[in-house]
Amino acid sequence: MNTLDAISQRRATKQFDAQHVMTLEEKKALLTIALQGAPSAFNLQHWRPLLIEDRAQREKIREAAWGQAQVTDASMLVVLCGDLSSWESQVKNVWAEAAEPVQQFMIPAVDQYYRGKPQVQRDEVMRSSGIFAQTLMLAAKAQGYDSCPMDGFDFDAVGEIINKPAHYQIALMVAIGKAAGQPYPRIGKLPFDEVVKTDRF
Repeated sequence: MNTLDAISQRRATKQFDAQHVMTLEEKKALLTIALQGAPSAFNLQHWRPLLIEDRAQREKIREAAWGQAQVTDASMLVVLCGDLSSWESQVKNVWAEAAEPVQQFMIPAVDQYYRGKPQVQRDEVMRSSGIFAQTLMLAAKAQGYDSCPMDGFDFDAVGEIINKPAHYQIALMVAIGKAAGQPYPRIGKLPFDEVVKTDRF
């Protein structure tokens, strides 16, 4: 499937074929595509996707997601977190292969941009995680799978279930698998001219 078709055909799927099984290799391949293809600010790769394989863990997360069936019925479930400290802990690693003058510029620039700014750190994690999630869902669609981005769950409860580190922020979950039935019709799309403006609002 070409990229434009994947974009136009991707839909949020609520009902999945619970009998369909994806291999662990297929799941890792999709995650690898997203890891390689999604951009991030300063190349910090803030995302920390947690692949949920254990059935009991899925059931607990479903309870925290108010019983939504896609949590357990989808072939693949990812709790997508971001590392709030990556600006400090990873910056030297991700820029290690750059030329020395680039490192000398980038490392202090990253520090200045994030240090002492918790809201900026959180905003960046959420932006990067959103880009990662969309990349993952488009990759899934290109491979013949359907997906559902989710933020309808108790974030604190899921954080406890997955033993979330304190410096991680949950951004959303993504369920991936084979849709059971047709998606709901597209409704309520706002007109282009109402949404998109030029130069000034």
